[in-house]
Amino acid sequence: MTSLSDLPLRDNLVGQQPYGAPQDTVAVRLNVNENTHPIPEEVAIDIVQSLAHAVTGVNRYPDREFVELRTSLAAYLGHGLAAEQVWAANGSNEVLQQVLQAFGGPGRSLLSFTPTYSMYPLLAAGTDTDWIPVERPDDYVLTTESVVEALREHQPDIAILCGPNNPTGTTLDSEVILAAYDAFDGILIVDEAYQEFDAEHESAVALLPGRHRLLVSRTMSKAFAFAGVRLGYLAADAAIIDALRLVRLPYHLSALTQAAATAALRHAEAMLATVADIRGQRDRIAEALTGLGYVVHPSGANFLLVGGFADPAATFEALFARGILIRNLSIPGHLRITAGTEAETTAVIEAITALGPGGARSAGE
Repeated sequence: MTSLSDLPLRDNLVGQQPYGAPQDTVAVRLNVNENTHPIPEEVAIDIVQSLAHAVTGVNRYPDREFVELRTSLAAYLGHGLAAEQVWAANGSNEVLQQVLQAFGGPGRSLLSFTPTYSMYPLLAAGTDTDWIPVERPDDYVLTTESVVEALREHQPDIAILCGPNNPTGTTLDSEVILAAYDAFDGILIVDEAYQEFDAEHESAVALLPGRHRLLVSRTMSKAFAFAGVRLGYLAADAAIIDALRLVRLPYHLSALTQAAATAALRHAEAMLATVADIRGQRDRIAEALTGLGYVVHPSGANFLLVGGFADPAATFEALFARGILIRNLSIPGHLRITAGTEAETTAVIEAITALGPGGARSAGE
């Protein structure tokens, strides 16, 4: 059977592994930061009705500029945004890929601060953009001084600040964003996939006026419980949106995706009603595991990075055997746990408690 090594791959793709996270069907899935709460019934009914109407016209191509959806997204984001300042694609990964297609590529570079979202280097490789990882400090918190120093040293063409950061949950201060913007001449992306869960920081969308190189990436996958629909979006200067239109594939957003997302945005308040409960479950996990002696890093997202596991891989397997799926990201001593429903939170707390101090250990210890 042919393998990747037998193919004439581009040099920068040799040895790479595709993005992947377990999708095993278990009772408690808390590994990919989904919103585990179901969509409210009245919202689901409206979405289904919108899809039924849309499907009667799928013999024609969808609105290539998806104006209705962009108008709805602009209204949701607020801050006086117009539809011309908003873009959307099949998940925020595709949005970021389009940004790299427009502003990255051979001879250009992408910088971010690690550990961070594992797709950034993969998106860089896929667009032949050089990847520059800069290590975060031990507490994972970015400071104006450290960010400015890195940007001035490397002068990347594109930089991404993830806030709240995945996988650490670390929030991002506006002072850091402003300092980063002024520190270099490239494109600055603020990835706000988890922004709705951050009760303390205003969205970077408020910083857009007068900053044409600032892009704010968002998604409906997390707080909106729309992961299966695949709708990511971005707010920026209208000229940035025009640049993305140069590289997007024709009719890249299906009529069904547009209809579903537009309907969901009509019910934004109901769709986001679970956010406060998820924060509460996150804080329950933090309090319980801190009490057990684990190191729980502060988080503004719907997940926690937890340190203090003697053998993270063994703990991961022990929890999986109990029907609980969390995330092992190969950060020494750490595991990431998504905050779920009250019942799911209770299950993971009780399971980790039952494993004893430091979690499960490998059979050889």
